[in-house]
Amino acid sequence: MKSRTFPFIATVFPSPLPPFFLPALVLPALLMLMLPSLVLPAQTVALENGTFWLDLDDEEVIDRLMEEMSDEEIVSQLFLVGWATVEPSRELLEWVRRRNIGGVKVFGWNSTDLSVLARSLSQLQHEALATPHGIPLFTATDQEGGWVRHVRGNTSMTPGNMALGATGVLQDAYQTGYYIGAELRALGINMNFAPTVDVFVNLDDYVIGPRAFSGDPIQTAMLGTAFFRGMEEHRVIATAKHYPGHGNAAEDSHGSLPRIDDAFDVLWERDLVPYRVLIREGVPAILSGHLNFPLITENGTPASLSDYFKRDLLRDELGFDGIIITDDLYMGAVFQYGRATGRSFAELCLLAIEAGSDLIMLSQTPLLNDQIWRTVYNAYRTRPEVRETVDRSVRRILRTKLEYLKPDSRVPLFPDPATAAASVPHPEAARFFADHAFRSVTITADARIPLKPAPNERILLAGKFNSFLNEGSTRFPGAARYRFTTATVYRASPQERAEFRRLAAQYDTIIFCLSDPATVQLANEVRDMDVELILFSVLSPSYLHSFPWVRTALAVYGWGNDSYRAGFAVLSGDLQGKGRLPINLSIRD
Repeated sequence: MKSRTFPFIATVFPSPLPPFFLPALVLPALLMLMLPSLVLPAQTVALENGTFWLDLDDEEVIDRLMEEMSDEEIVSQLFLVGWATVEPSRELLEWVRRRNIGGVKVFGWNSTDLSVLARSLSQLQHEALATPHGIPLFTATDQEGGWVRHVRGNTSMTPGNMALGATGVLQDAYQTGYYIGAELRALGINMNFAPTVDVFVNLDDYVIGPRAFSGDPIQTAMLGTAFFRGMEEHRVIATAKHYPGHGNAAEDSHGSLPRIDDAFDVLWERDLVPYRVLIREGVPAILSGHLNFPLITENGTPASLSDYFKRDLLRDELGFDGIIITDDLYMGAVFQYGRATGRSFAELCLLAIEAGSDLIMLSQTPLLNDQIWRTVYNAYRTRPEVRETVDRSVRRILRTKLEYLKPDSRVPLFPDPATAAASVPHPEAARFFADHAFRSVTITADARIPLKPAPNERILLAGKFNSFLNEGSTRFPGAARYRFTTATVYRASPQERAEFRRLAAQYDTIIFCLSDPATVQLANEVRDMDVELILFSVLSPSYLHSFPWVRTALAVYGWGNDSYRAGFAVLSGDLQGKGRLPINLSIRD
């Protein structure tokens, strides 16, 4: 198992760090020793015969596999495929049985029942190991913590990455990765698309928001590395994202292709700092985002499809030799680029591979012999340069699988559905995450903290989330409640704004849950009214920038019960808010 120390602090950042980071300089060598050591029992499974399991040196196994695998089997290792149903679809099973694809991707719709999910992953691994070479699957998901939690059920609801930035403690990040890794391991998930190491820059970047650790690249690098180390304890493959950096995007790549007008020097000194550190620390995988940097590539090619960003910069300049994975190619950003260039979706999949991607992620299961497969497979058979690129990628994939999926310490290939769900959440996780939520609450304006309502003061609790309203009612039982039902997160309708303004006129004080651009519009409706607005920010605190006139405000960074409970405890004066705002609210000033 790799070292748990943090040599990057001295080697990459020799200059003095701000006082905020000074405690971290004396903690790294002792940090992980403060936690109970983990003993991973050997996994007892009846493995099928296959070249992958030969008792040979890893490079010898890879050479044997590359010699014995058919062209079809080699190309199939590039595919990381999702499925649309709760249990594996017939089409997905055929991809595994006939082609032994590289891996599968678990989305929220696959994980409504954790016992079923464990059974599904066990079934898929049995099918993979029954193929002639017995190569196990990557089983991947997005379990960042906080806002993004694709495997739900009883998995832990964490305060999120930005809460880690608010406390600034490496051990918090390590333990977050540790508990998330433990829960994924119990379910048979061996790859996690986390940590998210985008450096928060743009106050309008709604899609990243609280998924970022911080607006400081050094702090982001340190917390991201600690998070990675925590998952590594459970042999879950960490995947840093969204390379080369989504933090200055104002658009959502799920729907369109974000344009980021940053020069290379800016990217190098800010967004690439976490990757420079994590690569030195041995992160095994990096996921590339669908992002357009016109001042760098000049041709509008998304970084996920760019040979400059993947081969020239990530491989040659930064020295990364782990797995490069695309974000889901079915996202709107890719289709927008395809329309602009006249390329078919199949051609874009091939372009991602030619650019240096080792795994292409497809959230939908393609037909076995549709245009995607024919385009990639025919290019491998007929174009020597594509064959060379693919062979290098498959060697990297096999090398990572041999490192993480072959030893006895691996994530279980065949999780027992009867016991897997019972192991989630980790028995120690709830206490830790609740404590972290309380320690991360950040006061940004304190005129009425603690809030002690005057006799007959009319108070309204207003927000989108029932958990906020319920916890607020517990703290202020005499307060009225109003739940917003805005159709989108981006804007409130004129009717909604007028209705809130009418209602607000009936109260002296409004405790308002600020959560997205739509709620910014609603909160601004009371600016010129004779009512006091108290802001309770959840998720990204960036929207507080719009309210310099508000006298009382605090921020929490998650949207679970612990975060609401912690925020109201601070507002009521039962707890001091000791978190530090991890982003700069004056970026536009």
